[in-house]
Amino acid sequence: MTIRRAVPDITTADPVASSGFYQLLGFREEMNLGWVVNLVSPSNPAAQVILISKDAAAPFYPDLSVEVDDVDATYEAVRATGAEIVHPITDEQWGVRRFFVRDPDGKVVNVVSHR
Repeated sequence: MTIRRAVPDITTADPVASSGFYQLLGFREEMNLGWVVNLVSPSNPAAQVILISKDAAAPFYPDLSVEVDDVDATYEAVRATGAEIVHPITDEQWGVRRFFVRDPDGKVVNVVSHR
């Protein structure tokens, strides 16, 4: 498995205000779906922050997003360990395939691949 990126997910009640704040730090909006905003450093695209006010399809807010090259293989490997899957592997309408898993400390990790 190859990790393409790992990004903190910050829960916010006001994505517009939060986006404005992080833009003051030099980030720019890469994607904005209203309920989720991806901010990226213009000089270092690996430096990213995700702001989330709700999740359009899952009952949990992730604490971290990890983009992998093969989400299906990662899902099978994680599931085989007995880890708690809190959102099943799903093709989402915004162009990703993902699942959520709870880490040993209770943090929810969004494991995702772009289609």
